[in-house]
Amino acid sequence: MSQSYLFSFIAVAALATFLTRLLPFVLLGEYSRHPLVQHFGRYLPAAIMALLVAVFLLRSAEWTPPVWGLEALIPALLVVWVHWRWRNALLSMLLGTASYMLGQQWLLNSVTWL
Repeated sequence: MSQSYLFSFIAVAALATFLTRLLPFVLLGEYSRHPLVQHFGRYLPAAIMALLVAVFLLRSAEWTPPVWGLEALIPALLVVWVHWRWRNALLSMLLGTASYMLGQQWLLNSVTWL
C-alpha cells in the first residue's frame, strides 16, 4: 500500500464525514424553527449524555464488596451536584472525569488488600 493511497483514503473518509455532518443543516435549514426540532435541540443532548453516562457507569463499576460501585457513583453524584450548582457543562465533565480517574486509581487500588 502506498502513502498516496492512504492519504487519499483518509481524505475521502474526512470529506464523507464532513458532508454527512453538513448536509442536514444545508438541506433542512428551513425546518430549524419548527417546535419539535427546537424541543429536540434543547432536551436531546442532555438525555443522550445521561444515557451514555448511566450505561458506562453501570458497565464499568465494580459492584462487588468492598467497593460496591463507589468508584462510579461518587463521580456521578459529583457531576450532578456541580452541574446543578453552577450550570456549567464543561466544569461538570472535567470534575467528573478527574474524580472518576482518581476513583479508578485510588479507590480500586487501595482496597485490593481487603
